[in-house]
Amino acid sequence: MYEQVHAVDPEIAEVLDLELARQRSQLEMIASENFTSPAVMQTMGSVLTNKYAEGYPGKRYYGGCVHVDQAETMAKKRAMALFGAERANVQPHSGSTANMTAYLSFLKPGDKILGLSLSHGGHLTHGHPVNFSGLLFKAVHYEVDRESETIDYDRLREQARTERPRMIVGGASAYPRFWDFEALRSIADEVDAILLFDMAHIAGLVAGGVHPNPVPFCDVVTSTTHKTLRGPRGGLILSTKEHFKAIQKMNFPGIQGGPLMHIIAAKAVCFHECMQDSFKEYAGKTVENAAVLADALLEKGFKLVSGGTDNHLLLVNVTNKGLTGQDMENLLDKVGITANKNTVPFDTQSPFVTSGVRLGTPALTTRGMGPEQMKRIASIMDRAVAAKDDEDALAGLRGESEELCREFPLYGNLT
Repeated sequence: MYEQVHAVDPEIAEVLDLELARQRSQLEMIASENFTSPAVMQTMGSVLTNKYAEGYPGKRYYGGCVHVDQAETMAKKRAMALFGAERANVQPHSGSTANMTAYLSFLKPGDKILGLSLSHGGHLTHGHPVNFSGLLFKAVHYEVDRESETIDYDRLREQARTERPRMIVGGASAYPRFWDFEALRSIADEVDAILLFDMAHIAGLVAGGVHPNPVPFCDVVTSTTHKTLRGPRGGLILSTKEHFKAIQKMNFPGIQGGPLMHIIAAKAVCFHECMQDSFKEYAGKTVENAAVLADALLEKGFKLVSGGTDNHLLLVNVTNKGLTGQDMENLLDKVGITANKNTVPFDTQSPFVTSGVRLGTPALTTRGMGPEQMKRIASIMDRAVAAKDDEDALAGLRGESEELCREFPLYGNLT
């Protein structure tokens, strides 16, 4: 696979080899990560990377775009069909730039946005003060209920009435429950706000039919194309016909220049894969695995934010285990499990320490793991906490994780 890289740049080739070995030998449980198909990877490394194509299909600023026009048109049509959207822009380089495009299509600097607080499961681009979304706009945030650790839509409605935001932002990076899109639409209509939903985490579950679809309820929906969609790293914007012209103009020439045609073609491949029955089966298994993992961890005394999950991720508050989120992330790494520390609602620790870890099942499900493996992984986690100061015991648990990985090999055709 990497013969040319080995011949040209042995140092980078070694990095590629080491990363492939790491992915093969560790249990990947970062909820925002997944494994693309070889077809998606091959398209990303194709000759389309050589083509400059500023503009849109049929309206380019460069010649020689006939074939990349075909690829982008296919990607747009497939995205619209997959999510039931009236229009799609497949050019955003990332979820962050998709959000920036969407914001600036509707808002002026200084306008007010109302999004879920990052420390309660939201996202950096939903108005955090260190991010462009908080620097350009006046951002206020809603939070989850302290008792249920879920969104209280009645409270959100009252907050929207008080704040009168120009835009309400839904979506999250660490919220394990379904969203009530009908309630969000009702609140936005009541205060005359634009409704944007960032479905980056759940897009694959929506495509697979195991999560409610935000598209029919929203003015604009943004997403990444990796995570649960299993596509290339990139962004996507879906909108109504009414708002699409402004989105197109803001994406280019407003924010981006030349689109990444190799990535856009890989998005088309991803959307095609998502239309297959096998992907619907995958999405269902991802949710099933998350539910089984949640139940297994609860049985072992772990505390889950909101008590469980409706989607692909769970948020574990590890304070009752005498650990911080940073401690737990490091401990899991020692036993061959890759996860990330994460704040929990009303966290008393700093974002660099946290009280929780976020776990996800998309990548493990892609490898073919199922409920029995989720139970084994919960057991490894439980025993790791009990043996946190016993390096020999932890090494043995790492061996168990590696054995699981060998049972479900990854990218067997890559060398």
